[in-house]
Amino acid sequence: MGEGKLNRRQKKDKQAEQICRLIEANGGIVKASQLYTLGLDYRRLQTFVKCGLIERVKKGYYCVSGKKLEEEDLVCAMFPDGVLCMESALYYHQYLKKKPFQWSIAIDKNTSKARFHIEYPLVQPYYTEPEVLKLGAEEIAFGSSKMLIYSKERLICDILKYESRMEREDLQQALRAFLADQEKDIAKLLAYAKERRVLSKIRNQIGVWL
Repeated sequence: MGEGKLNRRQKKDKQAEQICRLIEANGGIVKASQLYTLGLDYRRLQTFVKCGLIERVKKGYYCVSGKKLEEEDLVCAMFPDGVLCMESALYYHQYLKKKPFQWSIAIDKNTSKARFHIEYPLVQPYYTEPEVLKLGAEEIAFGSSKMLIYSKERLICDILKYESRMEREDLQQALRAFLADQEKDIAKLLAYAKERRVLSKIRNQIGVWL
């Protein structure tokens, strides 16, 4: 049966199926703008909200109703252009034992600050020069999707650069974990340290142990 011959109910059912497929393909959460690519407008979108098919997670983001979303999926969907950094990255590299209560995300300094005016999940942005945002970034499995995270070597440079913003115990724990890591790359560390302008800190704080 062609699209033109579908009755109103059949069109709605087909669109509902397309919505669910799109949300599933995007890790369980999508932007309104993505839903609009299916031919929806705002009014039509709200029809699917009212009938209970989808629900608004936060302004501009939707998921399938009743489906519990992990924080990782929310972070990945809302900040696909960000990079896990600082305590969050340390935790995923197993350099910190305790999971941080907020997400540390490096983001282009030119991005809208309003993106971070949210109550959940808790996110701490680190506004970064665009030319160094992806320096040392690598992809990891994250929730039901993937996200960028800084390599261990870039990360050590950053925690020394922003050490005043960290708990002293976390900083020391991370440095000890890096020194004990058999897979650390000292050449990369020094290259990133030069780029991040923390070469003297690297030499003073951990150079004797390298």
